[in-house]
Amino acid sequence: MKKSIASTASKKVKQNRTREQLEQDILTAAKRLFANRGFGGVSLDHVAREVGVSKQNLLYYFPSKEELYRRVLHGVLDVWLSYMDALSQRADDPEQALREYIAGKLRFSREHPDDSRVYAKEVISGAPIFFAEIAARVIPALEADVAIFNKWAEQGLCRPVDAKHLMIVLWAVTQAYADWASQIRLVLEKPALDAQDFQAAESLIVDMVLRTVLFADAAEAAPRKRAGRVARGA
Repeated sequence: MKKSIASTASKKVKQNRTREQLEQDILTAAKRLFANRGFGGVSLDHVAREVGVSKQNLLYYFPSKEELYRRVLHGVLDVWLSYMDALSQRADDPEQALREYIAGKLRFSREHPDDSRVYAKEVISGAPIFFAEIAARVIPALEADVAIFNKWAEQGLCRPVDAKHLMIVLWAVTQAYADWASQIRLVLEKPALDAQDFQAAESLIVDMVLRTVLFADAAEAAPRKRAGRVARGA
């Protein structure tokens, strides 16, 4: 009797794992298709064929294409935002925070190109399906980063900058290595981007940003630091 119960439990675990794996396979295939074709260019039949299941089986997991697309985008946004916390992690060190932020965003483009392209296609089309979710999650994250830049400037740790536009530029230049990878490969005359390409991009972007944000020398920084001390003492 005990053996029968154990066997039944084992089968249930195996079935649950199979269902979880199939659901993940569906999400992965859908993400790849949405990244290449956009929402309008993908059907549930396409996804089912890609995964190797019947459409009816797919509908058991995701009753509609929009629900599947939303699940994909939720996952994409989770990953995208996870690479955006470097500034808060290093809020007392602007140079290191910016270095780690840029490195993280380029790593996202290299390791998750489909995620980046799905997000880009949704936003470029005006975010007709995921606007509310993007606004609810991305804008607060951006505002938190802007507050960090403002605090640095007040403390005399960096130049005053338009932090929102700086962040927009950083998103664009780092995610280009995923969203526009085919163009970059074309102009570099390479079949694929490699680690050296991402390292070269990181070095250049870091240099440009640090030259823009940080003070050139102690003499330039001194007046801002004095002003910051006065403001804090007032």
